[in-house]
Amino acid sequence: MSDVKELNRLVGTWKVAGGAEGTVTYRWLEGERFLLQDIDLEQYGQAVTGLEVIGHEKPFGAEQAGADIKSRYYDNQGNTFDYVYEIDGDTLTIWGGEKGSPAYYKGTFSADGDTLSGAWVYPGGGGYESVSTRIR
Repeated sequence: MSDVKELNRLVGTWKVAGGAEGTVTYRWLEGERFLLQDIDLEQYGQAVTGLEVIGHEKPFGAEQAGADIKSRYYDNQGNTFDYVYEIDGDTLTIWGGEKGSPAYYKGTFSADGDTLSGAWVYPGGGGYESVSTRIR
């Protein structure tokens, strides 16, 4: 089973450059069962602010639902997106929708863990490169 704490290396504030520009901050919700991402970016000429909640699904009164680390993203444009996070060594993959989706981000952490370089890939050949650098 994947442990959401494997994503601890994301905690902090990152300057994002590439197809989206700005900052994102990852922080733990008390209890460290959910990682929160605060988004403050500009993309395609629009300001995008949002919140993403990342962790394991556990429906009311039930056991944890699966091993995948899932998230739901909400932004000021009224969008909601679902993702699945996967970390393997120094490689972070964020699948759009479900694991194995043709829409995904794949990035690699630098040796010191303070840079994450990769690209978003969209079906039909779209997407963009992205470099995030930890600033605190």
